[in-house]
Amino acid sequence: MKTEQDREQLIKDINLLLYQAYDSTLDEIYALLKKIEEEEEEEDLKAYEKAKQDAEINGSVSWEEAKKELKVETKKEVV
Repeated sequence: MKTEQDREQLIKDINLLLYQAYDSTLDEIYALLKKIEEEEEEEDLKAYEKAKQDAEINGSVSWEEAKKELKVETKKEVV
């Protein structure tokens, strides 16, 4: 996982490149980012369903525990 300072620098570098990009390139980048976001949401839903099924089989899991697991899984995917 990147530090906050590393993230900020990366965002600045990306913004510089975005301002220099052609409109068609910006459209492609936007489409890719939306696709990534949709895939991540789908993966989160799958993880939730899996946790829910596991809870039904092995016993209940609190909502707080489920949120923590989803957050951990999401962070793993980002890294």
